[in-house]
Amino acid sequence: MISKMTGGKVDFDAVKEDAKVQLVQLLEQYPGTKAIVWDEQLAGPFGHVADYSFLKNHDVCKMFYISAKHLPQNNVKHIIFLTRPRTHLMNLINNQVRAEESHGGGKKEYHIWFVPCVSLLCKELLKEHGIFSTFTSIKELRLLLFKLENDLVSMEFPLIYKEYHLEEDSTSMYQIAGALMDIQKIYGLIPNIYGKGAAAKQVYDLMVQMRRELAGNEPQVTPQIDQLILIDRSVDLITPLATQLTYEGLIDQFFGINNCTVKLPGEKFSQTNSESINTDDAASSYLGTKTVQLTGAELLYSEIRDCNFSAVGPRLSRQAKLVAAQYEERHKAKTVGEMKQFVQKLPQMQTAKQSLATHTTIAELVQDETESGSFRPALQVEQEFLKGSGTDKVCPFIEDCIAQKESFMRVLRLICLQSIVNNGLKPKVLEYYKRELVQTYGFEHFLTLENLEKVGLLKVQQGKTNYGTIRKTMRLTVDDVSEHEPTDISYVHSGYAPLSVRLVEFLHWPGWRAITAVLPLLAGPTLTETQQLPHALRQRRGSGGSMQSTSEGSTALVFFIGGCTYSEVAALRFLGTKVDQGGPDYLIGTTKLINGSAFLNTLSEKLQVEP
Repeated sequence: MISKMTGGKVDFDAVKEDAKVQLVQLLEQYPGTKAIVWDEQLAGPFGHVADYSFLKNHDVCKMFYISAKHLPQNNVKHIIFLTRPRTHLMNLINNQVRAEESHGGGKKEYHIWFVPCVSLLCKELLKEHGIFSTFTSIKELRLLLFKLENDLVSMEFPLIYKEYHLEEDSTSMYQIAGALMDIQKIYGLIPNIYGKGAAAKQVYDLMVQMRRELAGNEPQVTPQIDQLILIDRSVDLITPLATQLTYEGLIDQFFGINNCTVKLPGEKFSQTNSESINTDDAASSYLGTKTVQLTGAELLYSEIRDCNFSAVGPRLSRQAKLVAAQYEERHKAKTVGEMKQFVQKLPQMQTAKQSLATHTTIAELVQDETESGSFRPALQVEQEFLKGSGTDKVCPFIEDCIAQKESFMRVLRLICLQSIVNNGLKPKVLEYYKRELVQTYGFEHFLTLENLEKVGLLKVQQGKTNYGTIRKTMRLTVDDVSEHEPTDISYVHSGYAPLSVRLVEFLHWPGWRAITAVLPLLAGPTLTETQQLPHALRQRRGSGGSMQSTSEGSTALVFFIGGCTYSEVAALRFLGTKVDQGGPDYLIGTTKLINGSAFLNTLSEKLQVEP
């Protein structure tokens, strides 16, 4: 069972199949045994494209990592380095290739595949190392999107916000435009494009340019997606700093979800593992961690992942009673036929029992985190900031956190949140915070604070804040939110509605014309464009080339440039259930799934301190 949204008329299976086809085409160019040497950052995303058994069927019999270590002994015919275009990886590849050649071990062919594109700088570095000619082939594997769920794709580019807004490097905008063109190649031209923010405008302009370069040679695919909504992360910097309060969001907040997996303390799962036949799980527990796969393919997780955490306990309790009732049915089986029916249901029941045990343990781990330390007091301060209260002075709670040397990222999130909703901090307040942070956590964080100022997360107050107007007009805070039976997207933060998702909601109900006074107050230009379909496709589609944004049964792709949070994913999925308002199904694309700490970490830098 999967949510309405993920079971809608359009999903991202075709994106996965397209990626798999590209991979197979490259693998089949080289007959014989192969070893893939992975860039470790790509191994996880590629797990969504092809698992080990699939690769084994295409003669991949060994897999290693690009690292400072030499490759283990092997006798394969082809060694394929699969890497991002990063210069430090070229240095490691150079060492591994030279070590492999010095060992001998038969004639081998070396290949290097860059994902998603070849870098001229990397090629020059390989030439400098003197190994460029060693490679039989240097190719691109143009995989820009990885399917994480039926309704969710990610580019797995964590640094795009930093590159674009801090380093003023717009290379990634070209890659995002390319990814969206790939989606149009598979699902047809998207008639209506909306967007907000400078990055959204640049991506759209690049898409127009790319389409012009095709000179009418576009794939003639009947459009399946009616709207593309581009959201520049800089338009809404509040949401990634706010604490996510959905089950999935809190797991990510505390433990970090990476490529739909999370690593948790293994000792908590000792009982679960003793009942399981999965030896890999048992081994990981023994080593101190338990790796759990988190996807919508699991029935229970699909049901609870987007719930506010306060509603998870009752749902787990109901599931426990259901599982217990199913096992009790064995006592009612009197005939051979009834016993056979029970035995047939047993594997499904055991899976449900194991899933329940796993998520009960995870929920306990999350609850331990929410009830310990300063989590709840910090959340209370955060909620006050989101309502515009106490933002114009030094916050006593933040002072206490610094004095007690609480988590640097938690303190930084609160200070940045205070700065954003207040349109900056008074000069004395900002200087006080900076001085206290540097003195307490070390002067090596000075560059991080500078970076935060450059991108506007920390700044001196300039004029009156517009947050109050935006908050009231767009209903960003809701007092009477229902967490157990939600009626509004604000349930994902227990009273705060993600600004980015409110933008999407207003677009469809009742339209951006209702917030014309607010749109100019948000960062960057507003985009409302139409892509005219070729005549033949207009006839086939039965439309004049554009779709009404509130068309019932339509599909909208919301793409976040600079990352999105699990709370935003949950809020969009919730909007997708509001069929009574004639809204569309939502597909979600992002450059990377993020939480507040991960987002700030991409902007953090440390001074190199001499020993």
